[in-house]
Amino acid sequence: MFALFSASSASSGRGRSTVRRIAAVTAVTGLVATGALTGAGAAVASDGVSHTGGAVATLAGLKVHDYALLHTPGDKEPFRMAAGLFELTGGGTFKTYCIDLHNPTEDGTKYQETPWDQSVLNKNPEAGKIRWILQNSYPKVDDLAALAEAAKSGPLTEKTAAAGTQVAIWRYSDKADVTAADENAGKLADYLYEKAQNLAEPKPSLKVDPHAVSGKPGSRIGPVTVTTDAPPAAKVGLTLSSEGTVAGVKIVDKAGKPVTTAVNGDKVYFEVPADAPDGRAELTASVTTQVPVGRAFAPQVGTSQTMILAGSSTSEVFASAAVVWAKTGPVPAVTFQENCDKGGVDVTAANKGDAPFTFTLAGKEYTVPAGGSKTVTVPVAEDQPYDITITGPNDFKETFKGVLDCETSGKPVEPKPSSEPTPNSAGGTGTGGGDASTGSTGGSTGTTGAATTTGGGLAATGGSSATPVIAGVAVALVALGGGAVFFLRKKKAAAGE
Repeated sequence: MFALFSASSASSGRGRSTVRRIAAVTAVTGLVATGALTGAGAAVASDGVSHTGGAVATLAGLKVHDYALLHTPGDKEPFRMAAGLFELTGGGTFKTYCIDLHNPTEDGTKYQETPWDQSVLNKNPEAGKIRWILQNSYPKVDDLAALAEAAKSGPLTEKTAAAGTQVAIWRYSDKADVTAADENAGKLADYLYEKAQNLAEPKPSLKVDPHAVSGKPGSRIGPVTVTTDAPPAAKVGLTLSSEGTVAGVKIVDKAGKPVTTAVNGDKVYFEVPADAPDGRAELTASVTTQVPVGRAFAPQVGTSQTMILAGSSTSEVFASAAVVWAKTGPVPAVTFQENCDKGGVDVTAANKGDAPFTFTLAGKEYTVPAGGSKTVTVPVAEDQPYDITITGPNDFKETFKGVLDCETSGKPVEPKPSSEPTPNSAGGTGTGGGDASTGSTGGSTGTTGAATTTGGGLAATGGSSATPVIAGVAVALVALGGGAVFFLRKKKAAAGE
């Protein structure tokens, strides 16, 4: 999900009017991989993409893998592909598995921590079983002898344990008919699949809600609720931007006591002096913690396959919220959030001023009365980038960007392996270089009868791909690697059918 907020305030009197624009201030999906903060409890990277806070990291490759066999109706032979653990880096190290089998991975793709209901796990009734698998297998369980004993599989290596775990996950995330190439990995996959139980979605590493609030000076504005999975001892630090400091704004608790830290569930407010000039400020929340196993990681831009966290190092994560105040006139706080159920993006404008706030969105005009709120859902096609702009009086303008990614890919067409990796086409930093040892099955020991790639190396990420247009239909060259299968696939909604 990409949740950016914006807010502006306008005051009018004797022909005077001012509009103050809320800047996005939040952390790139968990980690500030780029070091850039974005707004509204959402982080905005240097390319203007926003999200809800938490961890943000960049795909660094398929690091531990063996092989799996994908069985597709109508194919004479199963398709052999790499299956295992990816690594993402940025302020920490993140180990992930794929939960979007038929989608490509792209070199250098930036990922952000994402709620299940704003990812391909949306409406998946067995998403909780994937979390159980992650909690009860490699690398969370790093005693491979004990894992093999529980699965009655025979000896496991890190590679076969990772492959078996990935195979079990694909059966739930993509309903795929997939088996492990290695016999012991296959037994592990069967054990995990059969034993899995539905667990609840883990809490985010860090978020603040709402991402923007507004009101009048001389009042306490809020509250903003802090949510984190970090232990109470790892207190969330709260800082105010320089604009707020200059204006004399304070972060306080419900009793009005100034605070600089918070724990899970705390509600904080902005106390704005009565004589403060119209303005805005941002609160940045940060904490050093481990992102909980089972959190989804979605690409910030593009359609690189969605990941799910299997383990991570300790890292600093961020989130933020903005406050806007004005003495008279409309005082809007604007936020947005992807809505997978409605197939679009919810744009919400809350007006805490004493005059109506009129705005234009998607070619239509809307008015929010003083003290009111209005949400407009802007339709967005699955897997399609969006660039939504909301405008208002006195040059008010905010833009929200992202990609709606709520579904796994559709049914595959005939597998056609490719040996040519492609760097990230959505602003990543991949080089597109080949490395047969990390992604290609050419020259590796294989299972008799399984189709494999022939020659050419895959990029070091284990999952680079291109998306050429063939006969007017967009299809993806999907790379061999941890769910990135280097063959032609249709995307369910992206094909424009």
